[in-house]
Amino acid sequence: MTPLKILVVEDAEALRKDVIEMLSFEGYDVTGAANGVLGVKAARENRPDLIICDIMMPELDGFGVLNELHKDGAGTIVPFIFLTAKTDKADIRHGMESGADDYLTKPFTAAELIESVKRRLQKIGEIKVRTEESLNDLRDNIILALPHELRTPLTGILGFSDILVSDSRTMQPEQIAEMAQYIFSSAQRLYRLTENYLVYAQLVVMRTDGEHLDTIRSFTTPQPATIIENTALVRAQQYERAADLQVSLDDNASIHVLEDNLRKIAEELADNAFKFSKQGTPVQIEGQLRGKTYVLTVTDYGRGMAPDQVKKMGAFMQFGRKLHEQQGAGFGLTIVKISAELYGGSMSIDSVEGQYTKVTVTLPADSL
Repeated sequence: MTPLKILVVEDAEALRKDVIEMLSFEGYDVTGAANGVLGVKAARENRPDLIICDIMMPELDGFGVLNELHKDGAGTIVPFIFLTAKTDKADIRHGMESGADDYLTKPFTAAELIESVKRRLQKIGEIKVRTEESLNDLRDNIILALPHELRTPLTGILGFSDILVSDSRTMQPEQIAEMAQYIFSSAQRLYRLTENYLVYAQLVVMRTDGEHLDTIRSFTTPQPATIIENTALVRAQQYERAADLQVSLDDNASIHVLEDNLRKIAEELADNAFKFSKQGTPVQIEGQLRGKTYVLTVTDYGRGMAPDQVKKMGAFMQFGRKLHEQQGAGFGLTIVKISAELYGGSMSIDSVEGQYTKVTVTLPADSL
């Protein structure tokens, strides 16, 4: 079995060598880095299974190391243990809030270090099990959802176009127009599915490109209410539900998100709400500036989701397909979630099966 890899980032050479020796004796593959800059470089090149990092270091401290690794996703996946001589509770809290998994105060014993490492590496095994379960669910949903999603619009396009080719000379103009409308609607559905595949793939790639992330995070969209409301209204009209749309948006804000990305977030949130609720029930869209955050919520009173469905929500994940006709491959809310996280925001779902679904998206913002 290949030994698990551990990276030790510590500027004190004697302590770094001691930690490497202790963990190597336990059978781990251990490497060291003499400062935070070298630590980030080593983590990106070698992809360790666990990182042990001092906080107080020149050039780049431990918090900076963790922040840099968060940019390419490593900081949220690889267990991270902070080492520090500080004992102040505020420093400990700051470390844990930054995303660290554990915290060892110097001086520490070999037993304390090894126990902490074993606990964190055990977490890796648990994560791998959950990941494998998610991948199995993903494969099952792809097999179930993707052929249906591609075949349905293609069948409409091929079927109605074949009728036009064969019988157009004997058909009335209104019949031809009706067939053309079916073809157009099917083409739109296929186009939207293809577009969301491309957007999803682009977002996944973008998460690993720190330079690109820094660039897009420098953009802002002032006075977002018009963009969000107009985007939602277009989706409402496509579902013939403009009367169901209820909007209350704070416009005195500047959201730190590209305008196109904000529009896509609003589009997917509105589409999800209208898709999974019935005509005549309200779809409520609210936006409020709270400190340095713009909180956007979209609530519908439709099918709702069970707690386990909310937990597993993701690309290709659709629930109750055998009981309900659904359109889309489950990309909508996944695109929203990844988009929000790219800008340092978040997405959460509050839902009660058979009653309502409320999706809340937080995005970085300032007041105008």
